[in-house]
Amino acid sequence: MIAPLLDLPAALADAVAAYEASGNIGGLMERLHHLRDGATPDALVAAAEPWLHMPEVAGPLYERIVEDQPNNARALVILANAYWLSGRGPEVVGDIATRALSADPENRGAWHMWALTEGNQRDRTIRWLQVTQRFPEDMLAKAALADNAASLASAEHDREALAMAISAYEELWNNSPTEQQRAALETALNTLRNYQF
Repeated sequence: MIAPLLDLPAALADAVAAYEASGNIGGLMERLHHLRDGATPDALVAAAEPWLHMPEVAGPLYERIVEDQPNNARALVILANAYWLSGRGPEVVGDIATRALSADPENRGAWHMWALTEGNQRDRTIRWLQVTQRFPEDMLAKAALADNAASLASAEHDREALAMAISAYEELWNNSPTEQQRAALETALNTLRNYQF
C-alpha cells in the first residue's frame, strides 16, 4: 500500500533511519522506489529536501523527478550531483549537466557540474574560467579556477596558467571574510610566486 501524500516526508525519514541503522542499501532502494512510484514530482521535491546531502537517497528520488520534468534544471543539477558523489563518472554526470544548461543557461549549479566533469586539466581550467566570466561574484568558481590553474601550471610549466592562478588567488584574498582564509591564501600565493620553471 502506498503511503498517502501527507505521509511521504515521514515515510522517507523512516526509510533513511532504517538504512542508517542497518546499512542495507538494497532495503533502502526498495523503499525509495516504492515511495517515489506513489508520489508526484512536486511532493518528492519537498520530501527529498532534507536528504539532498545523501546521494543514495537523492539520486533515486530525482531520477523520478527528472523523468517527469526533463527540463527542470534544478532537478537535473541535483541528480547530476548525486550521481557525481556516488561515483557514476564524468561522462554520465557531464551529460546531465549539459541538459541542465540547455534547460536554463543561467543555472550556476549546472555550470559548476559542467566544469567539474571535464577530464582534461587544461580544458577543465578553461571551463572554470568561463564560469567565472559568466558569474564574476562566484567565489567558489573562482577558487576552482585558482586550484585548477595552479595544478596546470605545476604539471605543464605553463606561465599563463600560473599568472591566472595568482590573479584568481589574489581576488579570493581580497574577498576573504576571515584572517584564517587570508592566511591560507597567502601561503598558496607565496608558493606560486616562488615557483621556478
